[in-house]
Amino acid sequence: MIAVRGLSKEYKDKYAVKNLNFNVGEGELFAFLGPNGSGKSTTIKMMLGILEATEGDVEILGFKADVNNIELKRQWSFVPDTPDIIGKLTGQQYLNFVAGVYKMPKNLFNERVSELLEWFDLKNDLKTLVEEYSHGMRQKLVIIGALMHEPKVIFLDEPNVGLDPKSTRNLKQYLREYTSRGNTVFLTTHTLSLAEEIADRILIIYKGEEKATGTLDELRQISGLAEGTLEDVFLHLTEEAYSDVSNYESGDTV
Repeated sequence: MIAVRGLSKEYKDKYAVKNLNFNVGEGELFAFLGPNGSGKSTTIKMMLGILEATEGDVEILGFKADVNNIELKRQWSFVPDTPDIIGKLTGQQYLNFVAGVYKMPKNLFNERVSELLEWFDLKNDLKTLVEEYSHGMRQKLVIIGALMHEPKVIFLDEPNVGLDPKSTRNLKQYLREYTSRGNTVFLTTHTLSLAEEIADRILIIYKGEEKATGTLDELRQISGLAEGTLEDVFLHLTEEAYSDVSNYESGDTV
């Protein structure tokens, strides 16, 4: 579903991302994790064709990544970390607009939206202007808009930010069901417990390069932490634990 080969981005003789290589399969939930500034956002922009790579290439569903490829864009969706929506639209008008972009048949649109509104508990707020929504409500609306045409691949960047515990639980349950139908999820998140609970495989990027990839058990073996949580493994592999202790001992705020 996704193939990344030798992907690199260089700025003024410094690599933001260097030589990434990985595949994501059909029906897989793939977590792409890393500390702030590790190159996650740059990688996603290159994967979506928004940013030109210095080296390497990306294929999604057999197509070369290209933001202008209309056929490809019909088959994937992207949920950014900030739910920016035109505030003067109601929730219903926003969903109608997205459905028009994807040319969804009306009966399919009604069916899919009704289902997703139940999942994310937003059905009573569609007549309200988006500018009156809370951050969490906007996030749910963007997720619904991204999922309602049943894309084969969806990219989620911090999808649970602003969601209450019930909505986060429903999102996890929905993503499990979504991948069980053969669809693929590419997830970035700082909520390591979320990735630990639902990811099939995990890639940890650090300072622009792959640090480790595999299932949680495989990452435990790589890190030498046989009983560690994903948080333990992540901090060990990215040296964040050592950095935090050093900062604390030196009197800096952690």
